[in-house]
Amino acid sequence: MKFCPRCGSLMVLRTVDGKRVWVCPSCGYQEEVDGNNSPALSVLRQQIRHSEKERIVVVSSQQNLESLPKTRVTCPRCGYHEAYYWVVQTRRADEPPTRFFKCVSCGYVWREYD
Repeated sequence: MKFCPRCGSLMVLRTVDGKRVWVCPSCGYQEEVDGNNSPALSVLRQQIRHSEKERIVVVSSQQNLESLPKTRVTCPRCGYHEAYYWVVQTRRADEPPTRFFKCVSCGYVWREYD
């Protein structure tokens, strides 16, 4: 990390004419990277890919349902007052998780967001 000496903004690394350069996105100040101002410079980027099987949450067998907790909630389809529930982090980590419900009576599955 490096901060701009002119405006104090966080500078980003760019390649300009084959050279590594610190560039300030706010004021445009540039400074070439050398061994003195960046002794151990490395950037690590990793994208995590999930298979289709890892993306799908299945709650279908009676054995799986019996291990899930129940709660008092009204089913939007049949009006029954009890459902199994589970929680999955479907969005970013800084957002609340999604709650899924499966009606004990009719088996309808729905989700609830915060």
